[in-house]
Amino acid sequence: MTSTEPGRPGPPRVESRLAELGLSLPAPLEPPGSYVPVRHVGNLLFIAGQLPFVGGRLQARGRLGEALTTEQGAEQARIAVMNSLAAAKEAIGDLDKLAAVSLTVYVASAPNYTDQHLVANGASELLIYAFGKVGAHVRASVGVLCLPFDGPVEVQLVFTTVTG
Repeated sequence: MTSTEPGRPGPPRVESRLAELGLSLPAPLEPPGSYVPVRHVGNLLFIAGQLPFVGGRLQARGRLGEALTTEQGAEQARIAVMNSLAAAKEAIGDLDKLAAVSLTVYVASAPNYTDQHLVANGASELLIYAFGKVGAHVRASVGVLCLPFDGPVEVQLVFTTVTG
């Protein structure tokens, strides 16, 4: 049963929570390489790494600690999570059927930049707000030299399906 079917009141919960923040899901992105954007295996939903594209364009480029501040990086991580959610919704049809399991945030980092965890907080906080208690997840934040297209962050998510 989806959130819009009779017997389950109101609009989808996750999307309603996003709307409270003034956010709506973008159109799912086409992968720029030879891979699938989502893989459903058993009760797990793996979302391929997502960059902070909006309307087909990166919203920022470069490394944290050089081209971007930590706050800007956290915002880019939130955008990348929104792209992940769009991919998940296209695959499953209803974000309310998911619970977050694992989040990895790759941060393009200047050599001495050490606040990757704060950039990743942008992604984590959005997931927790949107999903409530089932948004809690394990996480890794990883500093890397560069990312595809000179993107500042890339997020990779794993969800589990839930019932009820």
